[in-house]
Amino acid sequence: MTRLIEFLISFAIVIALMLIVGLVLPSSRHLSESVETNRKMTIVFDTINSLRRFKDWNPLVLRAPEAKLELSGPASGVGAKLSWESDVKQVGDGSWEIVESVPGKSVKIAIDDQRRGHDKFTEFKLTPTGRGAVKRNVAITQTYDVEYGWNLLGRYAGLYVGRHVGDDMKLGLARLSNMLATVPNVDYAVKGSKMRGMAEVQRPAEDLLVVKAGSIERNNETIKNSMKSNMEWIKRTMEANGLVAAGPMRIISTELGRENYTFDIAQPVRKAGSGDKKNDDAKDEKTAKADEKKDEEKPKDGELVFTVDTQAPVTAAGEPLDVKIPAGAPVEYVQTKPTRAAMAYYTGFMAELDNVRNALRAWALTQGYEVTDRPYEIYKNGIDKAFTAEGEYEVYWTLK
Repeated sequence: MTRLIEFLISFAIVIALMLIVGLVLPSSRHLSESVETNRKMTIVFDTINSLRRFKDWNPLVLRAPEAKLELSGPASGVGAKLSWESDVKQVGDGSWEIVESVPGKSVKIAIDDQRRGHDKFTEFKLTPTGRGAVKRNVAITQTYDVEYGWNLLGRYAGLYVGRHVGDDMKLGLARLSNMLATVPNVDYAVKGSKMRGMAEVQRPAEDLLVVKAGSIERNNETIKNSMKSNMEWIKRTMEANGLVAAGPMRIISTELGRENYTFDIAQPVRKAGSGDKKNDDAKDEKTAKADEKKDEEKPKDGELVFTVDTQAPVTAAGEPLDVKIPAGAPVEYVQTKPTRAAMAYYTGFMAELDNVRNALRAWALTQGYEVTDRPYEIYKNGIDKAFTAEGEYEVYWTLK
């Protein structure tokens, strides 16, 4: 009996000590970790301000590769939410939801998970850093805050939060930095940019006549002449097969080297009479304007002019067209499949398009898309204008 009483007294003392220690332990915890990247502020902010790339850097997916992830709410900014469900005991079910977003400065996220505590938030603070007056790098500081209140077990759990959550923060930031390094370092939202209207779009199947221009010297006149001569082959093929243009010509880029530019020229086509009859019967648009305004809109010497139904894509009419390629013509007929693509509008010189392509790819990656195949540009106002500041383009890059 005496031993039992001694045991109960000892047990009561231990409980009392635990209560006393629990009461003096912090009722909240704050953690902070940082990493630095040389990517543009726009790229860093847009990546964090959207949860679409969560799976590419957050350690949660390493511990639970089979976790079911679901995005909801807007694509980015306040209200964007990612929820997960997992059978892994250490992960369980939970969510991240953006509750505050200050462009170029910070993103605050509310966390709901199985860890002890409430009012759990993680915040990413972005600070320009680097040497000199121009700060070229960005410091990413991630903080984590949790409240335990009078939950003494939670306060004890807080003793280990630095090891559990803190280690995840370090790993996550390292993976985030590595992921950002794969994004082209082009600021697609820089002030004064002539690139605009970035979006994900659906492209229908199209009938194309294509010429592989090959590797052309990087000289404006040489490239222009190559485009025009190859468009002449396409024009002859169209005339031989009763085809009309179903949209503006486009350039598909293969490689832009220091000395040479490798590309294909493509022209969307359809059978004459298979679209809007009034377009088939109408005069060429540019020629008509030249008649009315004389020299104001007169095509330049050597400029190829086709009847174009619309600048919107014309869907391929089911079965592939029966196209007979004239002898010696380096033309190929292709019917494309429907695709998703990242798209942007651009105004300016054709020589600037390589930077635009990289900017579009950077935008796509920050939005959680992955590009594939070769980029291409629709030349909305023709070849000659493309070599001036008045060039108008729609730039596309197919998405996986």
